[in-house]
This record gives sequence, C-alpha cells and structure tokens, in this order.
Amino acid sequence: MVTFYNITLSTAFSLLMLSVAEAARPNVVLINADDLGWAEVGCYGQKKIKTPNIDKLASEGQRWVYFYSGAPVCSPSRNVLMTGKHTGNCDVQDLKRVDAGENWRDLKGDWPIRTETYTLPEAMKKAGYATAVFGKWGIGDFGSTGAPDKHGVDRFYGYTDQKACHTYYPPYLWNDGKKEVLNTSLTAATIGHGSQPKGEVLADTYRAEQHSSDLIADKMLEFVKEKAHGKQPFFLYYAPLEPHVAMQPLQEWIDRYPREWDKSPYRGNRGYLPHPRPRAAYAGMISQMDHNVGRLLDTLKACGLDKNTIVIFTSDNGTTHDAGGWTTGSSTP
Repeated sequence: MVTFYNITLSTAFSLLMLSVAEAARPNVVLINADDLGWAEVGCYGQKKIKTPNIDKLASEGQRWVYFYSGAPVCSPSRNVLMTGKHTGNCDVQDLKRVDAGENWRDLKGDWPIRTETYTLPEAMKKAGYATAVFGKWGIGDFGSTGAPDKHGVDRFYGYTDQKACHTYYPPYLWNDGKKEVLNTSLTAATIGHGSQPKGEVLADTYRAEQHSSDLIADKMLEFVKEKAHGKQPFFLYYAPLEPHVAMQPLQEWIDRYPREWDKSPYRGNRGYLPHPRPRAAYAGMISQMDHNVGRLLDTLKACGLDKNTIVIFTSDNGTTHDAGGWTTGSSTP
C-alpha cells in the first residue's frame, strides 16, 4: 500500500497501529523531503526535473491533493509532523535556537522539544514497532530534551541540527548518540559562504569522499535489510535534506541537465552558497533524492517487504524561494 503526501499523520498512525492485530501490522515508511515544492515532482505536473521513482510511487498508490504544511519553516513543521499538534501548541514555533543572543549565527543548536512531549516514534514504539530516523531531525540535539533517543527512536543516523543541514559535507553526522567524523577535506577550490557580486562564480566543491545524502541512504538500507530477517515490524522516518540549499548535488546529477538552462550564476543570498549552474544544480538535487527514494523502494521489494509496507512521501514546508534559480510564480527551473 503506497500513499503520496499527507496532512498530519501522528494521531492517525497512533490510532491505526494500536488497533491493528499484531500479526497484520504493516511496516511504515514516512519520507519527508526538505523544502520540496509540490510542483517540483513529475506527478504534480513538473516537466523538466526528472523524478521517476516518486512518480511511480504516486501512480501505484494514492495522490493526495489537499494538504497543509505544519509551518512555513523547518523545525516547527517537523514538530507538527512528529507530534500531531498545531503550531500554537508546539514546543518549537520558530527557528529559535538555544542560548539566543544578538547574533543568531553563534547560537548552539535548535530549540528542543520537551522531554514529556509525546512523538510519533514513541507512539509507534508503544505499538510494538522498531523505530528509526535517517536524515534530518531538527527538534533537539543529542544531550538535549529533544534528542531522538529520548523520544522513541531506536536507531538514528544523520543531522539533529537544522542549521548544520546547510551543507551536504558536514564535519560529522550523528550515529545514534555518537559523532561519526567524516572525510570532508577539500579536493578543489571553494568559494566560501556569502554572495559573490563580481567575477566568476565557482561551484562549491568539497567533493569529499563522503556525501551526506548517500551516506544516510546507505545506513537506511542497512536498517531495512536487517529488519527483513526479523518478525518485528518497523517504523522508518526518512528525512532527506534535498532540495534544501546549499546546492551541492553530486556532479553526475548536475550533468544530466542542459547547460543552456543557466544563463547566469546564482550569486548567493542570506548566507547561501553561490553556484555557477543553479537551475541544473537545483534539479540535480531533486533527482539525487529521487534516486535514493528508488533505492529504498527497490530494497523493500528485494527483501520481500513491499506487500506489507505503507510508504508515504511528503515535504516539510514547500519550495525554496530566491535560491537555486527559483522565481516567484514559476513551477519549473
């Protein structure tokens, strides 16, 4: 059973899983993209950006067309999704950070949800599910009251801090409660952060051996394969970073799109990184995410889990603005 796009899932999941007989409990996979606009995938009319796996997911299941994001920005939207509460009753109501001072860039982590806040992973765990989160959490770092391990998450790999998600080449990712240091040594010249008002704009090319999106997807597939051999159903929350800027897809995905799309470079704005081919890069990010969604669907099928797994795909708060070649009123790159 495949469902595409959701409104608020937490309460529905809790009631469903607590009422279903143990022997019939399906696995549940919830995919939550980051800043993906509804018109940026083929099944909602996109003609230029290629999303064959997401489109297939929609064609084989249900496509939901009336829905609302929990909030217009990341952390509160994820708070809504993980708790089923509206923003007026959430712990995280803005991109507020711990130790707030005059310079928000110096703050120390996202504002966390409270220890007593009941989450979707906790509800699924209570219903007998193994629970895992791969990707972006955004509602509490490890060591805080909002840490994943304090809210029903058995397995975690990825980012806890939404600010850290502004790069796909971070110095580390969280592997459960431990920092896994990555190889992010530079292999090409970088332009750094901020706008580039004059001169040639070069790609930000950390091009390290480890791209966070593929690392996260690899760990996620390991989890699925491991659980395929057991009898316990699982709840998998996959929260890829794409297409949240900075624009840092692997070059192979950029090269799949025409050079003539980009008449001028993106020179950066609000601290986002510039890019010489912003439209191709933005499309490439979405295609790279779609590829990893396809890997997940293929793995479920190869493990014999596709007939007993509910897969839901959604986005946290809609499309990026004024970045990646996006312009108001346009649904194409």
